[in-house]
Amino acid sequence: MTSPAASAASAPKPEDGLAYIRERGLGALADRMGIEMTEFTAERAVATMPVAGNTQPVMLLHGGAYVVLGETLGSMHANYHAPAGCVAVGLDINATHTGSAVDGTVTGVCTPIKLGFSIAVHEIVVSDERGRRCSTVRITNFYKRAAPPSAS
Repeated sequence: MTSPAASAASAPKPEDGLAYIRERGLGALADRMGIEMTEFTAERAVATMPVAGNTQPVMLLHGGAYVVLGETLGSMHANYHAPAGCVAVGLDINATHTGSAVDGTVTGVCTPIKLGFSIAVHEIVVSDERGRRCSTVRITNFYKRAAPPSAS
């Protein structure tokens, strides 16, 4: 018997992961922050975000911006792998900032650590244009049954 997690991983998805993102959208916050998905496959998701407009008063990329990029990548990838009838919702997120981006763009590379029956855990490595790691984000999502649409 196939487990629900295995079924979720093999559930039919668009061949082109970026088509899935275009259809679904990244959300208003990601749009405001200039996040752009550049790669989206079953194995990983990659997005960029400009430093300009997302800084703290001392002109470094705001720590919360790294977290928004990480959550956008991790949650979208978890939802891509969600079992039928479920939606991924965040349970936990943490970030360790080890560098400071001051200009250009940063790139987040999201890879799954675990895609399970009820949870998905992803690691997102955010680097600046020189390839220096600036932040490592880990997010855990829970697969929750999607509420049926209400009859109004």
